[in-house]
Parts: sequence; C-alpha cells; structure tokens
Amino acid sequence: MARSKPAQPAPNASEERATSRKLGVLGALWPFMLPYKGLMAGAVAALVLTASMSLTLPLAVRRVVDHFRIEDGDLLDRYFLAALGIAAVLAVGTGIRYALVTRLGERVVADIRMAVFDRVIGMSPEFFERVMTGEVLSRITTDTTLIQSVLGSSVSIALRNMLLFVGGLILMLLTSAKLTGMVLLLIPIVIVPILVLGRRLRRISRENQDWIAASSGSAGEALSAVQTVQAYTGEGASRAQFAEMTETSYEVSRERIRTRAILTVIVIFLVFSGVVGVLWMGANAVRSGTMTEGTLIQFVIYSVIMAGSVAALSEIWSELQRAAGATERLVELLHAKDTVLDPDTPAQLPEPVKGEIALKAVSFRYPSRPEHLALDDLSLTVAPGETVALVGPSGAGKTTVIQMMQRFYDPDQGRVTLDGADLHSLSRHDFRRHIALVPQDPVIFASSVRDNIRFGRPAASDGEVEQAARAAAAHDFIAALPEGYDSYVGERGVMLSGGQKQRIAIARAILRDAPVLLLDEATSALDAESERAVQQAVDVLCAGRTTVIVAHRLATVKKADRIVVLENGRIIAQGKHDELVAQGGLYARLARLQFTEGMAAE
Repeated sequence: MARSKPAQPAPNASEERATSRKLGVLGALWPFMLPYKGLMAGAVAALVLTASMSLTLPLAVRRVVDHFRIEDGDLLDRYFLAALGIAAVLAVGTGIRYALVTRLGERVVADIRMAVFDRVIGMSPEFFERVMTGEVLSRITTDTTLIQSVLGSSVSIALRNMLLFVGGLILMLLTSAKLTGMVLLLIPIVIVPILVLGRRLRRISRENQDWIAASSGSAGEALSAVQTVQAYTGEGASRAQFAEMTETSYEVSRERIRTRAILTVIVIFLVFSGVVGVLWMGANAVRSGTMTEGTLIQFVIYSVIMAGSVAALSEIWSELQRAAGATERLVELLHAKDTVLDPDTPAQLPEPVKGEIALKAVSFRYPSRPEHLALDDLSLTVAPGETVALVGPSGAGKTTVIQMMQRFYDPDQGRVTLDGADLHSLSRHDFRRHIALVPQDPVIFASSVRDNIRFGRPAASDGEVEQAARAAAAHDFIAALPEGYDSYVGERGVMLSGGQKQRIAIARAILRDAPVLLLDEATSALDAESERAVQQAVDVLCAGRTTVIVAHRLATVKKADRIVVLENGRIIAQGKHDELVAQGGLYARLARLQFTEGMAAE
C-alpha cells in the first residue's frame, strides 16, 4: 500500500525542501555557533593535536622496523617511552576535544530551542491553523536532539577523519607516489555510491522525521482532549490512528536503515579491497628490493588510517543527512512568515489609556476559510467606560470582533483603533498590556491556583491575588482546596470543575486591572448561584472600564449600556434590552426563546 506523506506545515514547504538537498542547510547553524568561538577554537586545537599524533605513529613504526636492533636496550626504552608519551597526548587531547565539543553542542541546541520557542510563541493564530502544536514540539525536541548528537559528536568525528584522510594522503604520497596513485584510482569508485545512496538516504530521513512529527501531533491532540475521546469511546480510533502513523514511521526508518547498511557494506568492501590490492603490490616491491619493510608498513598503516577515515565518513554522512533534514525543519519555523507583524517604528499610545476601542469599516475572512466573510464592513465604537454586549447566533462574528480588538488577525479592509491609534501602528505587546481577556474556553496552566491568577499581573502580591479571587467569587472554593491557593490544579486545570476554571480566569482578568475588558462567554460554564455571584463581580469590575461582552445567554447582558446584535458579520441592531425587544427582529426572537422557554422549563 502506498504511503501518503503527512500534512506539511506550510504551503511552500515542498518547494523550499526541493532547493536544499545539500548539506549546505547545516550552515543555518553557524549563527548559533558564532558566539562560542572560544569553545570552537579549543575543540579544533585539540582535534588537530590528536590527529597529528595519530599521523606521527606510522613514522615511528617505520624507524623501529628499519633501524631497530634488539641488542640496543637504550633505544628500545626510548621508543616505548615515546609511544607512552604519544598515548598520553592522544588521551588528554581526545578528552579535551570531547568536553569542548559536547559542551558546544549542548549550548548551541539550547539556544536553538529558545530561538524557535521565542519565534513560535509570538506567532499569530493563523500560524497554528496550519501547524499542529504537537508537530512544533516534535521539532523543538526530536529534531534538536538529533542536531545535538551531530554537533556534539558526529561533526567532531567527521573533522577528525577528514584531517586523518588529508594528512594520511599527503604522507602516503611522500612514502610512495606509485602506490598512492593506485589508491587514488579507487576513490571515485567509493564516492559514487556515497553520492547516489546518500541522496536517497536524506530523502528517506526527512520522510521519517515528518512521520515522527505527525504521530507526535496526533498523540498530542488526542491526549489534550482525552476526556472527550473517552466520552465518545474514541480510544480505539485514536489508538489505530497513532499506531498507523507510528508503524509507517517505523517502516520508513527500516528503509533508511537498510539503505544506510547497504551504503556501509559497499564502501567498506571497496575500501578494504583496495587496501589488500595495494598491500599485495607493496609486498612485491619489498621482494624486489625497491621498498624497505618499514616503508611498506608505514604505507599500510597510512592506508588503514585513510580507509578507516573514509569508512567513518560514510557512516557519519547519513547522520549529517538526517541533521540537515532536522535543521531544515527548524529553519522553517525560524523563518515562518507571520501575517501579523509589529511595525519597525511603533507609535506610542497616548497616556493615560482611556480605553476607547473602535472597528471602522472592517471586513475580514479567516485564512483557513477564505470563502466565508466573517466580518462584513462592520463599524463599532465603544466609548471609554462603556459596557457593550455582542449577541447573535453562532457564527455571527462575535468572537471575531474580540480577536480583532486584540489584533490576533489584521482586517482585510478597514482598521481597528485604541484611543484613536491604529493597532497596526502599535506594538502588540504595548497595547495588549491594557487589555484583560476572559476567553470562552478558560486557559488554566499546570501550576498552582495562585500562579494561575497571578498570570494576569506577575508582580501582584498575595493579598492582591486573594482580593481578585474574592471579587470573582472564587475565594471560598480555593480556600477549601487541600493547599488553598498553593494547590496544584493539573494540566489544563483537570482537577477543577468548569465553573471553577472560569472563575479563576475571571480573577486573573480582575487582577490585571486593565482599562479594556473583553469577556467572551465569561459565565457560560457557571451554575445559577455562581453565575449570580460572578455577575455581581463583573458589574463592579466593568465600572469605569471599557467592556465588551460576548454572550449567548441574554440574562447576563441585560444591564449593558448597549447591546449590539450581529448576524452574518454585520450589525443589524443595537440599543438597550427593552428597546431591542420592542423593535422585534432577531434579538426579540432570541429573548423570547431564552426567557419564555426558560420560565416554562422552570
């Protein structure tokens, strides 16, 4: 059965990969290595030292064979003392090289991970419509681990073997140009399979990494929604999907291993066959008297060193190919284009921020749904201190308005302003500091209750955290937890109920104390009693602040200064609750359904 490749992270990813089939992509690691020139210089010095010692040994062996006499005891002692000295230098040099290169690899990979995370954490939501979070995490972990292995080991070994190859070749020429010429004839025969199979190996390695990332993304998605998966008895389907991706990844890895094994067999056989042939020619030269025994042994040792270096390079080649694929995937993240960018010279918000926020003739389509107009020439101004409620059926554009006010997306037409300043001209970090958000799906981090609330304002004191929790009607249930405010709430707040998570999110927004407050279904997960308490807290919180409330439950917005009714991305009515009910239309119908049927149900 033919394999279909997993979804790619960007529309042009395949074209980008097609233009980087060489190891040159590893050059992208150079900027991360440059700050550590001292480590690199020390590692290179240790590398040259150990390679030089390895190449010195055959010269000593030749002298021993050609000039050594068993009765010369002092000379014997000196030769063996010299051998011990070379061994000591080799050992110390290798240890220093290992320490410096490994440290360099660890440092560079740590910097790469931080750079990738720094880049991704600031990307707009459009980016995450195209790339699964699990795939990003796979690149930050699996791909960087692969690069760490290469930088901390393979590159060092490759450089050492290149030095041994070049140095051994030069000394072989000086030892016997004729035999060296025979060896050089074998090099093209060895290089051809490396180039042919190496290209195939890189393609397979990249496909292997893609499938690993896809399986990680699938597993992350299933585990993040494990309760929903179990509630709909979807464990079997999730297991089957993950197993299929993992098995495909394994099959691709088998193909990679098979190709690498074939490459290794071919290269080693060709290299050592050449060594045997050259050795046979050298033996005949010794027998004819045109070469001494010591010279032949010296040449043979250099041949073995060269053969070993070529064999090592052939094995390392595949590792470098895999690292090139991993680097390419990380570079894609580092160079990913974002549609929402800060200006080169951001304008400054007038101080103090009053909180007037406006959408002016805004039209917008989500990049993932270009055929659907989410907002259609919408204009809305919220005055400082005014509370405006957005209501309407699902898909009317309510949450899109909230996203526009935070500049998670840029409008296709029109503009969004805060105190008259176009958000497009401001630093996102600058104006978002003045906005507090309570999303429809409250985000709770795997930390303590206190840290979750303090996320709204990290510098807040414990007293301010508790005050915010009381205002959000959260203090009582927090105090009842085993460790109170220091209680661990689990990943995504799994140890809390939906209403408790919502109240912690509201407390976080209260603590932020921002002039603009955005509430997206802030009371949707609360029971009647909690909703009443939170609604009282929200009423207090809204005083003096610009507040935009998105709500399906109209009971929560009856006291709003203005209710704006949306349908199909347009404003079709606005006014007070009683005015809208009297006008009839969509709002009156929604009110009748909720209030009349709700009373009948009671």
